[in-house]
Amino acid sequence: MKKVLLSFLLMLLPMLASAETVEIDGIYYNLIPKGNVAEVTWNPNIGIMQESYSGSIEIPASVTNNEVKYSVTSIGDYAFSFCSALTSVTIPNSVTSIGEYAFQYCSALTSVNISDLAAWCNIMFEENDSNPLYYAHHLYINGNEITNLVIPNSVTSIGNYAFYGCSGLTSVTIPNSVTSIGERAFKGCSGLTSITIPNSVTTISSYAFSDCTSLTSVTIPNSVTSIGIAAFGGCSALTSVTIPNSVTSIGDNAFSGCSSLPSVTISNYVTSIGDHAFSGCSALTSVTIPNSVTSIGDWAFCGCTGLTSITLPNGLTTFGQCAFDCTGLSSVTIPNNVTNINYYAFSGCNNLSSVTIGEKVSNIFSGAFANCQQLTDVYCLAGNVPNTASDAFNDSYIEYATLHVPAASLSSYSDSEPWKNFKNIVALEEGDIPATQKCATPTIKFENGVVKFSCATSGAEFVSTITPVGNNTKYDSEIVINNTYKVTVYATKAGYNNSDTATIEIQANSGVKGDVNADGKVNAADHVELSKIILNQ
Repeated sequence: MKKVLLSFLLMLLPMLASAETVEIDGIYYNLIPKGNVAEVTWNPNIGIMQESYSGSIEIPASVTNNEVKYSVTSIGDYAFSFCSALTSVTIPNSVTSIGEYAFQYCSALTSVNISDLAAWCNIMFEENDSNPLYYAHHLYINGNEITNLVIPNSVTSIGNYAFYGCSGLTSVTIPNSVTSIGERAFKGCSGLTSITIPNSVTTISSYAFSDCTSLTSVTIPNSVTSIGIAAFGGCSALTSVTIPNSVTSIGDNAFSGCSSLPSVTISNYVTSIGDHAFSGCSALTSVTIPNSVTSIGDWAFCGCTGLTSITLPNGLTTFGQCAFDCTGLSSVTIPNNVTNINYYAFSGCNNLSSVTIGEKVSNIFSGAFANCQQLTDVYCLAGNVPNTASDAFNDSYIEYATLHVPAASLSSYSDSEPWKNFKNIVALEEGDIPATQKCATPTIKFENGVVKFSCATSGAEFVSTITPVGNNTKYDSEIVINNTYKVTVYATKAGYNNSDTATIEIQANSGVKGDVNADGKVNAADHVELSKIILNQ
């Protein structure tokens, strides 16, 4: 891609070189009279991809030309590219953007100097080597290297690429003022051992902490709802991670390559696990996926060589190809809601001896159980023979294994490829497949304005929703406010079916006491009081 961009720019070189530029104290600028701003650029006399600058460069906050003052607000595309003798750069607070490949191939850079962290966090970097830290790795503020980074309270967001490649950082503290951490913000900070993420952050963006190879533990706060693509990918020293109940999705490659991670706790609110999410987590020995998860992506647990057991949730409906290519896995049960077993899903599980296939499986694709050379027993609960690829069990020596199927379907399996190639095909017997337990239906209590849940199933967690009753769109000139709320809840626990749903309706006193202020808010002394339970199941 970069070669294409370079070729394109070479074609444009005559036009770019003819643009009016000025040289002031050894630095070249494009001056923009409208707004009186200046952009740092390359030396037009020698052109792009030449050594325009070397040594230490200090960019000023402003320059003067023909008695007109210009604020230096940007560093242009390719401004310092190919400057292999550039050793350090000082960037003023006035700079708000740095263009594409601005520091590309500046391989001798050793330091970046700034005077204001808040201004640095707000710079818009176009891509990775827009940021000189990509090569320099060390950031200095007023002459002192930053190792223990404390983001100022005035910062509300940490921009994309802000500290990309800053291997000199050992710790980072982010204040509660910050609500977002940008893409690749701390990618490649290989010296980072700890980080504190505040409860104000709702999203951890793609690659935010990827390749932080010294990071050993991270606590994700309850405010975070999604973990972006490769957010912690390549954090090879990570040994502990807690995913809170607020998280509903784990992005592609989120923890891929976290080769020291021995276990992971996934909350009961996660509904999807992305492609490669935990691939290459070779130290992972067991994982329990909660019943809330309905989909698992391609290669999600591929290469988890230490994984000996995995509990797939009863709510699971789909999982991707090569999802569980785990050489240490010895047995697996595919839940009843799954209809398709994807391409190479369990391929290469050469310690897998027992497989249970749920009753709703209708398609088993190519290589699904290929190279499972220790396979001795397959329990297929499907009454109708699944549409199965001829190589689904390729090199798994099923000619020495036993297939267990419903008694009424014995002849169907015996006449179908590749099922008929099993050494023995026998009827399922009572006790072959342990019955899955079901969580007890929760009990609901309403006390002092608080709805409380309890469940007879030890260790169960609760998934609840609250919705207004009768809150439909109206087209009349006046409406009556219905202060009734419906709360539903079910209990869930790994290895159990979800409970039946319990429901409660709570009614508040009609209307709102007092008047609404001009700003649309109710006076502090006014309130809506929850007063009675209408229904308690």
